This record gives sequence, structure tokens and C-alpha cells, in this order.
Amino acid sequence: MADRWATFDCYGTLIDWNRGIGDALASLWPDADREAVLSRYHEIEPRVQLQGALSYREVMRQALVLLAGDEDRLLGEADEYALADSLPSWRPFPEVPGALAELRGRGFKLAILSNTDPELLDASLGRIGVSVDGRVTAAEAGSYKPAPGHWEHFFDRYDADRHKHVHVGASLYHDIEPASQFDLKAVWINRLHERSDLPRAAELKDLARLPEVLDELLPAATL
Repeated sequence: MADRWATFDCYGTLIDWNRGIGDALASLWPDADREAVLSRYHEIEPRVQLQGALSYREVMRQALVLLAGDEDRLLGEADEYALADSLPSWRPFPEVPGALAELRGRGFKLAILSNTDPELLDASLGRIGVSVDGRVTAAEAGSYKPAPGHWEHFFDRYDADRHKHVHVGASLYHDIEPASQFDLKAVWINRLHERSDLPRAAELKDLARLPEVLDELLPAATL
């Protein structure tokens, strides 16, 4: 009997990365328009990630340097790693630990597919406090989502059945669109109240109802 797997994006889905990045940027530039610089950062980071060989710590450094240049903001050399240094303190969304624990209680295996470095993901999983059964970071995948490397590595390493698998993510660009391209079931966690015509198996505002929804999408086998 094949295991039921739920894979998750981490930052934006489980960990409140907008708050984490926003707080770090505000500490650097208190007088800046928080939402404007945060939005600009989110435009820059995916471009840097196209250089797939970079660690995520280096991606964040380069994106921050580019953001400072674009916004004509001072950034001392000692502050170039401010985002990466702050990441271990970023908090999970309030409902996340309970939802993941309930999924484990219902027999799901959990894995994280994240555009980050192993040691940074370790810190975030420590914050969440629920053990997982697998993980794939950009270091193992050799690329950043939306490239297929994370999913390819996951299915190869964990021998998961694609028909007993659902991917859960908040990012249309990094998770929901590629899941559609790879013909994978996906649940969109639409925390930002966005609109999209991309196909998905379900759409939720957060993870509170996720255990029930995944049980409906992947019913447990009965004898």
C-alpha cells in the first residue's frame, strides 16, 4: 500500500517570509516604504535565482545589494547578509504546527521542497516543531523552483507514488504553475487573496482546513 505524501513549499506557505523580509528591510531602512521595497525585492530575487549554482544565502545577499542600488539606499558591507542572518528567526504562521501535526496523525508523510539552504531550512523546521519525512533544498535539486529539479529529486529519492501525492504551496510562480505543468495535484494556499486561472485541486486561505481537504483528495486505503 503506497504512502500518502504531502509536499510543501516552506517560505510563504509555512513560514511568514513577507513579515521576515519586511522586518529585515525595515531595520536596514526605517524610512523606506515597507510594502514598496518588499515588492521590489520579490521582483529581484527570482532573477538572481536563475543563476542556479548560487546558495540561497548568496541569492539573498545579491538580491539585497541589487535592491539597495535600485532604491538608491545605503548598504554597508556588514549588512549584505542581513536577510540570510535574520531568516532563522522568521516565524511560522500560527496554524501551521497544528495542521502539520494533524496530517502526521492521519498517516500522511510530509516533505519540504524549498528554495533555500539545508542549514536555513533546519532552523525553520525547528521553529515549526513538527518532524518531516523528507526534504529537498536548492542544494540537492541543483536549481530553484519553478524548475523541475525539486520534484524530480523528491520522486527519485523517496519513491513516492505520484497518484498518492499532493503539493501544497502559496506561490503561483514557484509552486502552483509548475505543479500544473508537471501534472501534479496541488493545493494553493492563497494567503494574499490573489486571483488566478491556474488549475489546482483546491484553494485555501491558510492551512487550518488542510488535513480534511487532503483526506478528501487522497482518501486513506481501506481493507
